Amino acid sequence: MTELRVGSGFDAHKLAPGRRLVLGGVEIPFDLGLEGHSDGDCLLHAVCDAMLGAVAAGDLGGHFPSSDPRWKNAASIVFLEEVVRVVRRKGYALENLDVTLIAERPVIAPHVQPIREALSRALGVPVDCISVKAKTADGLGAIGAGQGIAAQAAVLLRRKG
Repeated sequence: MTELRVGSGFDAHKLAPGRRLVLGGVEIPFDLGLEGHSDGDCLLHAVCDAMLGAVAAGDLGGHFPSSDPRWKNAASIVFLEEVVRVVRRKGYALENLDVTLIAERPVIAPHVQPIREALSRALGVPVDCISVKAKTADGLGAIGAGQGIAAQAAVLLRRKG
């Protein structure tokens, strides 16, 4: 069994009226939220896919299909908690997480520390193992036009000894 595993994840959702904006399990005050079968938390979705990919356990849709009514409006933190269990059953633990959020609006920077702290609690690792960066698309494409938010995540897992 390999000592170290790397995984990457990506997710993007459209912004829509009438939805809460939740990123990294933290509610962000904003007039729009992310579309999705669940709460649409693209940051947590990217993290889940990165962790599942690192242990070759499929992807988020395979574990929590949008066709399943149990996941309608579900808090994505529930998905992350289950993914952590999958990773542990496979014999691995998180070493570090690096996330990049891409959004023109709202401004993400003031929310980075609360997101890091929420991820630290959910993943059971110190805050200094979690990096969250906020970027814009400088007006390019749908994200740059403020129509949605995207997230990329990279994880390093270590085999538990």
